Amino acid sequence: MSEDIKKTISELHIYEKKLLKELEANPEATPEEIAENCDMNIKAVMSAAGSLASKDIIEVDKKVQETYSLTDDGLEYAEHGLPERRILNVLADKDQIEMKNLAEEAGIDKKEANIAIGWLRRKNWAQIEKGSVIITDFGKDFVSKIDVDEKALDYLKANVDGVKLFTDDIMDGFKKLTGRKNILNVKKETSHSFKLLPKGEAILKEGFTIQEQATQLTHQQLKDGEWKSLQYRPYDINAEAPIVFAGKKHPLRVIIDEIREIFLNMGFSEDNGEFVESAFWNFDSLFQPQDHAAREMQDTFYLKNPLTCDLPDEKLVRLTAETHETGADTGSIGWKYDWSEDIARQSVLRTHTTGISTKHLFEHEPPIKMFSVGRVFRRETFDYKHLPEFHQVEGLVCDEGISYQNLLGTLKEFYKKLGFEVRFRPAYFPYTYLSTETEIYLEEKESWIELGGAGMFRPEVLKPLGINQPALAFGLGIERLAMIRYDVEDIRMLYKSDIKWLRELPVDNGVEL
Repeated sequence: MSEDIKKTISELHIYEKKLLKELEANPEATPEEIAENCDMNIKAVMSAAGSLASKDIIEVDKKVQETYSLTDDGLEYAEHGLPERRILNVLADKDQIEMKNLAEEAGIDKKEANIAIGWLRRKNWAQIEKGSVIITDFGKDFVSKIDVDEKALDYLKANVDGVKLFTDDIMDGFKKLTGRKNILNVKKETSHSFKLLPKGEAILKEGFTIQEQATQLTHQQLKDGEWKSLQYRPYDINAEAPIVFAGKKHPLRVIIDEIREIFLNMGFSEDNGEFVESAFWNFDSLFQPQDHAAREMQDTFYLKNPLTCDLPDEKLVRLTAETHETGADTGSIGWKYDWSEDIARQSVLRTHTTGISTKHLFEHEPPIKMFSVGRVFRRETFDYKHLPEFHQVEGLVCDEGISYQNLLGTLKEFYKKLGFEVRFRPAYFPYTYLSTETEIYLEEKESWIELGGAGMFRPEVLKPLGINQPALAFGLGIERLAMIRYDVEDIRMLYKSDIKWLRELPVDNGVEL
C-alpha cells in the first residue's frame, strides 16, 4: 500500500497537493476559502478537486439551492388577484358571463381570460355552457375563501428577497404556481464541499512537499543546463485520455472511393450520366418492352417537370423501334408490338445505371472500358433492406474478341481487389446473354451471398447502337456491400446519421483516405 501511495503522490499536480494540505488543516474548508488561501482561482480548485475525486482521494459533494421570487406578472397577480379570482369575483354578482365579454367584465386581457377559463374549470369554480361561463356552487362557496396558490402568492410577496424553503401549509400552493408560466423567478446557487477519503488520509500521513514542477522545457533551459536541476512531475501512461473523434469520410463514401480506385487501376474510365433520363435510354435501349412490369408507376418515378425528354439520333430511334417490333437484323423476332415514341420520351428518375452503358456505347468507338457509380431511384417500400434511393455500380468492356470468359476473369479480379472470394452461377437478365450472378463467401457467416449480376449484352441491345463487337457488363449495389462490410442488418442505418455508430467506425476502414 505504501508503494502505491508514494506513486500516487509523485503523480499529483501542485494544485492537488495544495488542496489536500488545506483540507488537512481545515476539513470543512470551502472551495472559495481554499482558492483564497492558496492564491488559486476557483476553476483551478474545482479542476484539482475533480482530479482527486477521480482517484478516490477525496469526495466532492454538490448542492444546489434554489431561491424563488415573484416576477413582475407575479407581483401584479399578488396585488390584484389571479385572473380566475377576478373573474370569480364578477361571477359572484352575475352568476354567468358570455365568453365574448369575459375579458372586459373582469378587467383582464383576452390572453389572460383564456388562461383563466382553464383554471376556473380545474378549480371547479365555474363551467362553460352554450358560450357562457357559469359559476358553480363550489365557486360560490369559494368567493370568500383564499386558495392555496393565492396564499403562496401572498407569502412570496411578503418575502421580496426570495424564499428558499416553504412551510408545509404553503407547499401545495407553491406547487400550483410552478405549473404556471411567468409567475416565478428561480435563482440557483451551487455549492461544493470536500471530504477526505481513506486514500487521501493515507497520502497526508505519508507526507509530501509542495514544489513547482516542470511540465515542459524551453530552448533556453536546455541550452544553459537549467533542466538538470528542475523537479519533474511523473506522467501516468495508464491514465485515461479523452476520446478524439477525428473527422472522416462517411462509410458509403469510403466504399465508393475504393471502388472508383479499383476501376481506375484496372484501366477503366468513368462516366456519370444524369439522374433524370428518358425512358428511351433507361428502358428501350436495353431492349426492355414498353409494356414491361418494371415500367409501371409502382416501380418507376415518372416526372411532371420535365414531362418529356428529347429522343436521340433519328437512325438510332428507328433501329431501336424495329428491333422491338420485329427483331430487325439481330436474329431475334422482337416483342411483336407497335413501339411508341411517346412512351420512349417519358421523363424518369433513372432506375439503374445500365442506361449509362448503352449511351456510352453509342457515343464512343470501341475499344471501351467504362465504369459508373451513381444514385438510382425506384418506388420501393421502406424496410430493412429496401430504400427508394440507393447507389449502383456499373462496369462495361467492349472490344473485338471479348468473351464470357473475359467477363468471369474481370469479375474475379474486381472482387479480389475488394477482398472477396467469388463464385458464379447461371442467371437471367433481360438484356444480357449469357448471364451470371456473382456470389461472395463470408467466413464469419460460413455462407455464400449474392452481391451482383453480370452478362454479355444481347445483339438486340448492341446492334441499334451501331456496335458490332461483343460487350460485357456487370454491376452491384453499394449499400448491400456496405451492409456486409460494416455488419449492418438494416439498410436504413447507412442513412440515419447515427453519430454513435459513425464515431465507432475505424477512421480508414481499410482504405487509404
